[in-house]
Amino acid sequence: MSGLFSFHGGLKTVRHKTESNREAIRASVLPQRLTVPLRQHIGAIAKPLVQAGDRVLKGQMIGQPDGYISAAVHAPTSGVVKAVDQRPVPHPSGLPDWCVTIDSDGEERWIAREPVDYRRLHPSALRNLLRNAGVVGLGGAAFPSAVKLNLSGHCERLETLILNGAECEPWITCDDRIMRERAAEIVAGLHVMVHLLEPREVLIGIEDDKPEAIAAMTAACAGTGYAVRAVPTRYPSGSVKQLVRLLTGKETPVDSLPVDVGVQCFNVATAYTVHRAVECGEPVISRIVTIAGHVNQPRNIESLLGAPFAGLVAQCGGYRDGVERLIMGGPMMGFALHSDEVPVTKATNCVLAAGAAELAPEQPVMPCIRCGACVEVCPADLLPQQLYWHARAKEFDKAQDYHLFSCIECGCCSYVCPSRIPLVQYYRYAKNEIWAQEKEKQKAELARQRHQARQERLEREKQEREAKLRQKAPPRAEPNAEKPSIETAVARAKAAPAPSLATAAGTGQQTD
Repeated sequence: MSGLFSFHGGLKTVRHKTESNREAIRASVLPQRLTVPLRQHIGAIAKPLVQAGDRVLKGQMIGQPDGYISAAVHAPTSGVVKAVDQRPVPHPSGLPDWCVTIDSDGEERWIAREPVDYRRLHPSALRNLLRNAGVVGLGGAAFPSAVKLNLSGHCERLETLILNGAECEPWITCDDRIMRERAAEIVAGLHVMVHLLEPREVLIGIEDDKPEAIAAMTAACAGTGYAVRAVPTRYPSGSVKQLVRLLTGKETPVDSLPVDVGVQCFNVATAYTVHRAVECGEPVISRIVTIAGHVNQPRNIESLLGAPFAGLVAQCGGYRDGVERLIMGGPMMGFALHSDEVPVTKATNCVLAAGAAELAPEQPVMPCIRCGACVEVCPADLLPQQLYWHARAKEFDKAQDYHLFSCIECGCCSYVCPSRIPLVQYYRYAKNEIWAQEKEKQKAELARQRHQARQERLEREKQEREAKLRQKAPPRAEPNAEKPSIETAVARAKAAPAPSLATAAGTGQQTD
């Protein structure tokens, strides 16, 4: 397959890529204190393995995976555990979550690192190694990679493995820099994924405004059979379903995943961490973060997980005047932070110090004029107007009828809306309400099942008690047994022999 396909909608955005990708990736300064969230992935939160006062080594597991969809969390440096409690984390709600706070000793003492030959490992053992190394999707979703590397229950044979280097969101350049500088390591991690999934073809999608990254990845893939494809620079070409459509022409059905049509997709930074975990014995304790916007020296920094955002900004020369909002992620799909003291997580690909020029001007929301602009740009080919009206009216069942959960929240519809309606916020509200209702239904169903089980238990115990009482009671006459009649009793008395004189005397009876 040599050609490219197209997807519906999308936008041409102002890129702002050159500001932060001019220089090589820099290592972050070691903070005195690291706050490591135990929930840095989709799925169950990791179970803490340490407590206050414990000494830890760099790379030591401090959070154990709990459940199938979960991932481990590790100490980014050596030091002493200060606390295991709830701390502020980067989340739109601003609510705290469970974290392990580590005071660094400055020694950076590693655990014993043991590289493995993945070709000699059983596939389940290799997936378990990646799970315990904390490998998750670093494109922003943070889904545990060990789960995606298991095709059981989806398809017998994977047709296409896609490595995503599109990085379509404005301002973000961390994937661009890692492809330029560490292409060989990315391909080494890709070899591990190919070993597990055995796809028929491997495609690497990179937007065509990254010529240096395309050249580096093409050179690293020489002789492997992996194909590097330059895709059009059109937002959101880096979204999974849109990239699958671009490279393979396959449309992912509603309520399905790309793997259901024989395609699996991973981020280039994820492939790099797979290589580090398998061939270097290093768990995921850092990631590359783009620091951009109103900072004095925008750049990409390889930050330890748990480092405060404020420290990264300081390493970029601090804020410039005019910062109005601090955003994690890009301006299209990112969210505003309540503080710059929150820690870097595996999902942190960008810290954007946004000024007035980067933010949509505050204007009053006007009524929908039914212009249809949102329909034209929707990459999921939905009807944003209908979704908006039903979400606003709290008609959540009807919103689901229009495939609400197929919305990828890319923000294209809000971007072009002439009435300045915050469409994506309505969709997020509707999704959250539906999830809340589903949780209530699940709780009600669980309560019903428990009540039913209790009633059945009480009835069973009652029957057991009655059975025990029946066993102890004397036998009763049959209820239908025929009682002897008076005539039968008289006949028996006449037939009985008369008592003798001796017998009568013996009994004290007198005779005539």
